[in-house]
Amino acid sequence: MHPDDAGMDAAPANPEIIDDSELEVLDRWLRGHARDSDGTMLLDGVHGMLTALAIGPDPALPEEWLPEVLHAPFDDPEQGAAVLALLAKLNDSIPAELEGETYEPVLGEVEAEAEVETEVETEQRTHSDLSAAGWCEGFSRGIDLRASIWESRLAEDGELLEMLSPIMALAVDEGVLAADVPIAKLDDNEYEACLAQIPEAVEAVAHYWRVRPPTERERTAGGGASSSAFPNAPARRGGHWVH
Repeated sequence: MHPDDAGMDAAPANPEIIDDSELEVLDRWLRGHARDSDGTMLLDGVHGMLTALAIGPDPALPEEWLPEVLHAPFDDPEQGAAVLALLAKLNDSIPAELEGETYEPVLGEVEAEAEVETEVETEQRTHSDLSAAGWCEGFSRGIDLRASIWESRLAEDGELLEMLSPIMALAVDEGVLAADVPIAKLDDNEYEACLAQIPEAVEAVAHYWRVRPPTERERTAGGGASSSAFPNAPARRGGHWVH
């Protein structure tokens, strides 16, 4: 959501929630240290990953998810401390926003000049000015960190799968999630509708795991490093973050 879209009567900023200027700083740092070769996530991907962990079955400690974000030591210890503080605040903001019912995903912004060329015609992408590709990729990585629990529950409970359906539809559309059978691309209205449903889906899944926590069997079950529901398929994307 663009900051300008907020109403004039919006509530005062919550100091526990990361603000737009802090997001800008973190975004610039992540972009400045992004490398195509190591699966680096940008801000939208980091937010998606932290969202999946915040609403999922079992919390993750920073030492578990930080390696997904940071791929080299900090050159400047002072800057490193600032980046770590912003990442911690971004992580803490998600449950605070969910509690206040103000959660919005950080999405990628599609470059206006981006075009898709075919042999028949050249089409301007009209889906949306926003892209869920990075956020969905990050969400999949968050699920992967607790893959065995998610896989076990998704296999047994279709209700959870239904809650995730708008996120999964976007993930399939953006090539982050592989479908078992060919699925037509979402049209403009469908894509926009799925984007609008992300907050509701996130809140529903958070409530689901609160009232139906994982069993001891699910916690101790073995599992691979990657979730079958959200395979870790890196996808590069351009543009800018939007909150």
